Amino acid sequence: MQQLFRRHLRLCRVHEGERVVVLSQGRRRENYAEAFLYAARDLGARAYHLRLPEGLPTDGTWAVGASELAHNPEAVAALSRADLVIDCVFLLFSPAQMAIQEAGTRVLSAVEPIELLARLFPTPEHRERVEAGAELLAKASTLRFTNPHGTDVTYRLGAYPTITEYGYTDQPGRWDHWPAAFVFTGGADDGVDGEIVLGPGDALLPQNTYVSGPVRFRIERGFITDIRGGLDAELIRSYMESFRDPRGYGMSHVGWGLDERAHWHGLWPPSFPGGMGMELRSVYGNVMFSIGPNNELGGPNDTACHLDIPMRDCSLFLDDEPVVIDGDVVVEEMKPAGSRR
Repeated sequence: MQQLFRRHLRLCRVHEGERVVVLSQGRRRENYAEAFLYAARDLGARAYHLRLPEGLPTDGTWAVGASELAHNPEAVAALSRADLVIDCVFLLFSPAQMAIQEAGTRVLSAVEPIELLARLFPTPEHRERVEAGAELLAKASTLRFTNPHGTDVTYRLGAYPTITEYGYTDQPGRWDHWPAAFVFTGGADDGVDGEIVLGPGDALLPQNTYVSGPVRFRIERGFITDIRGGLDAELIRSYMESFRDPRGYGMSHVGWGLDERAHWHGLWPPSFPGGMGMELRSVYGNVMFSIGPNNELGGPNDTACHLDIPMRDCSLFLDDEPVVIDGDVVVEEMKPAGSRR
């Protein structure tokens, strides 16, 4: 494990004299924390461990953005003085993470099972392909995606930045998640309209489950106005209603995956318990839309109600130009090197 983490920290350009802080909570992932510490010190960094006490759930399942750092400004200040924070807790969407990034500290989340970290180890080639996708997405004014089940939804773009995830971070203030290989942005707060229809086998995250039948979302001016279907729709409605927050029905980010090594069956059976479904988010050619908070993009919605929904066999268009057709990426610069013309 230490050698694997050392290879990864080299991608993050950890070098002699850098300040690296590993953040963990209780006994969770303490083997990761120790291996990262030794790996960083092998590279000459000054590495430290900040361990939070057990407390609020912070795996993102029920309340994204919740962490023990919310009431610990001294810890946030200490993390903000680091060059790199290794986050083994999962701070995404939290004010603490945003404050740390604003200080210029780069942040790496590492919470997936070790088997996935090894199999989906990030590469410079994946970074190039993700950045090629980001270049196209940043120029577009509209994103539309469809599927055979009846999806037809359009996002008006330009309000929010384009975000890349390729599994490592070597730039000040940048966050990334190991493993990851996808690109996304958000529609304008009132600029998403249409219908999204999930088909059997599409996934719900962080519930880490597949839907068994059609679920139909009606979206008007950036908010879900109707959810219809069978048991899956009832469970989704129940989950979202439990937050008692109308902002939970807002549309958040949308994008597509670019890792040909990622498996769609990664949630079935649950061979590696404890993960957050990063494998499905990265599956090559999947289109994923998100419901709930958009503060990660700089938006005003910081609701704790959050769903990521990767979908299969979609077609995605930027300004009516095809990017993904029936689940296959058609832009040469985003294809794996061995499959390009």
